[in-house]
Parts: sequence; C-alpha cells; structure tokens
Amino acid sequence: MSPPPSVSATADRHSVAESDLQASARPSKAPAAVADNAFLAIGLVLLSTVFFCLGDVAAKFLTDTVPAIQVTWMRYVVFCLMVVPTILAVRGPQAMRTSRLRLQVIRALAVAGSSVLFILGLGHLQVAEATAINFVSPIFITALSIPLLGEKVGIRRWSAAAVGFAGVMLVVQPGGEAFSLAAFLPMGAALSWAVAAIATRMMSSERPETTLAWSAVVGLLALTAFVPFGWHTPDLREIGIAALMGAFSTVGHWLIVLSYRRAPVSTLAPFSYVQLLFAGLAGFAAFGTVPGMWTFIGGAVIAASGLYTAHRERVRAREARVVAAFAAK
Repeated sequence: MSPPPSVSATADRHSVAESDLQASARPSKAPAAVADNAFLAIGLVLLSTVFFCLGDVAAKFLTDTVPAIQVTWMRYVVFCLMVVPTILAVRGPQAMRTSRLRLQVIRALAVAGSSVLFILGLGHLQVAEATAINFVSPIFITALSIPLLGEKVGIRRWSAAAVGFAGVMLVVQPGGEAFSLAAFLPMGAALSWAVAAIATRMMSSERPETTLAWSAVVGLLALTAFVPFGWHTPDLREIGIAALMGAFSTVGHWLIVLSYRRAPVSTLAPFSYVQLLFAGLAGFAAFGTVPGMWTFIGGAVIAASGLYTAHRERVRAREARVVAAFAAK
C-alpha cells in the first residue's frame, strides 16, 4: 500500500515554509539544476508507484491463503529488516530519540491499522478499486485538521473534498449491483492514514528517519501481538511472495523519500495519481481483472480533487513565503 498522494500534498506547511526560508538564505541554484532535480524527483515518484502496485499485487496473492493481519505482519518484518538497521547504521542509537513519544506511537498504530484494513480490502476488491477508494484521504485530512490542528478550511478545499467523495461514490456505487461492504475497508484505511498524517504534522520537528524507525518498530510489535490468534504457517511460496511484497513496498517508500529531497511535495503529489493507472494494469496482468467503467470515472474524479487540493497547497505555501519575506524585512 502506498501513502495516498494527498497526504504529501497536505504536508505540514510550517516545515515547508521553514525549509523554503532556509533555501532562500542559501545561494540559489541555477534554473537548469532546479529543473533537473524536479524531473529526477518526478521520475522517482512515478517509479515508486510501480513498486507500490507490485507490492499490492503480492499482498492480494497472499490474502487467498494467509490472514490479512499476518500478511501485514510479514510485510512489516521485511520492512524492519531493511530499514531499521540502515537507519541505525547511519544515525546511530540517537535515531530513536524522540520528544514526541505519544504521537510517534499514535502515528505508528494508525499506519499499521491502515495497512491491515487496506490488505483486508484487497482480499475482496480489485487492486484498482481498493487503490482508488484509498485515495480519498484528503476528505478525512480536511475534516480532522479543523479540530486537531485548528485550521480554517475554506470553501475551495471543502469543495475539492466533496468532489473527491463523489468520486468514491462512483467507484463504490452504493445501492448498485456492484456494491460491496468490503469497499468500506480501504475507506477505513484512508481514515486511519489521515490520522497518521495529522500526527505527522503535529510533530514536524521530529527527524524523518526517527519517525520512520518508530513507525516500523511499533507497528511490528503491535501486529505481532495479534498474529498468533489467526496464524497460518506459510509455505516456501508464500514466504517468497511475502519477501517480494515487503521489498517492493520498502523500495517504494525509499523512492518517495528520495524524491521529496529534490522537489517540493506540492510539485510531486499530483504524479502519485499515476498509480491508479498502474493499479489497473497490474490487476489485469496478475489476475485478468478489468476495472469497470465507473472505477475509471470515479478514479479520475478523485484524482482531479487531489490535483486541485495540491494546487491550493502550492498557492498557500507561496502566500506563506511572501508573508514571511515581508515579515523578515
């Protein structure tokens, strides 16, 4: 499962503004270098969507025989083995030092819960359907940012959220023959991910590698507590698929991290919606399933909503830079 692009688009504006101010204090890069970085970052994001789709396909294969919680646990095992030793080798034990332990735990549990719900959904839905519905997270982030962050949400963002919800309804088709209660699973995953996104914004001063390490360790421990209640002893084939699933997902996340170091999140977030296309292609290649017309239409509406939200975030970030520049004079 990939992080919905809307989460990136609505990244903490205080940290974005701070990085922009720090960048303005340094000698500006040549336009060609900036453009090269942006193109490279976009390429990394597009490549990450391929890995995320491959990871989702592997997870769907496993849900035929392995409980969803165990599938998620197996992915976390690979994720921890690949990420945590790397972080500790680079940063040392201080990488785990945090001043926001409570928020780190909340975020980690929310991310793990989102993964379980999404993989549960994959057991009943096509990859493209689950991916499209999961991309509805901007609605939940918009709603949660009001009571939890004290943000003022204008009519434009609410309108974009409403359009995104309409897109989800087109995919889900409540009351229609294609409707399935399983559609609420990726929707719940999106809500859980929104909680994680809000927690991330509330601790923007934390180092990214610290947050990543805590999410991996706490998520694995939490899943380990539940795995024994529905344990399925995997065979070699299932272990191999699980290893690929974890590796694909981990590489996808690393590509996202690398891309965000080279270009603003508001620039890159729209390109994550290409995953909707890749999800349809991956589902057809692996399972021979063809998404219905309403899945394509609803996915396009959801993407349009997310693109507009990303545009508004870019406008607001630019306005914040202008205000900060005047205040500094």
